[in-house]
Amino acid sequence: MKQLGWFLALLWFQVALTSAQAGDPELVAGQKLLEEGRTTLADKVLNDARASLLQLTQKNPGNAVYFYELARVDYYRCNAADVRGDKKAAETTLDQALSDAQQSLKLDERSAIAHSLLADVYGRRIGLGRGFMLGARLGPKVVVENKRAQELDGNNPRVLASLGRQYLHAPKMFGGDLDKAVASFQKSLQLDPSNDETYVWLGVTYRKKGDEAAANRALDEALRLNPRSGFAQSTKAGKTVASGR
Repeated sequence: MKQLGWFLALLWFQVALTSAQAGDPELVAGQKLLEEGRTTLADKVLNDARASLLQLTQKNPGNAVYFYELARVDYYRCNAADVRGDKKAAETTLDQALSDAQQSLKLDERSAIAHSLLADVYGRRIGLGRGFMLGARLGPKVVVENKRAQELDGNNPRVLASLGRQYLHAPKMFGGDLDKAVASFQKSLQLDPSNDETYVWLGVTYRKKGDEAAANRALDEALRLNPRSGFAQSTKAGKTVASGR
């Protein structure tokens, strides 16, 4: 019964979002570019997506959704730069993602997914940096943002996926727990079974646990959902992965 309630809530959210987007063709165009960019991590596509969404924030500086989507673009631009080995560009674009996400929350503090995105940005910054002190400084911020996201909408699949990444990446002494990561990703996928990236993260977690068979099943499902996903392809091949979202 509880799962039915979660499903109906998600369905309502998707219907409401679709209705809102139907009246905002410029946002839809930017999101389509973002979807293509996050799949391929192609610089040109991501830059085009950023230009499109940046223009929307400039025209409508009070719209939190525009800044949220812009933050997502910059997050993937960071991943693309990291993949090609340009750490300086990765750090610069991640700083832009941080600024975008913070602005989105200034406009709408009650956005659970914006808090989750900010948690992922902090976590990504830890991954790009070096040294214990960076993790000690930013790790608590990841926890705070994910906690607030759960308070606002604990059954949102993006919130649950971000929580899973927190459990996956945190050292055990600071709350890292692979079993909790698996549970968070699985719950997220129960609510949104079409999210290929969450299947990749589930596969990454199983691989870290030493369960290669389960990892391959999750990665195969990610590739079934999105055969062009560079994130899924590189992870399946056993290469170092960027922190997708």
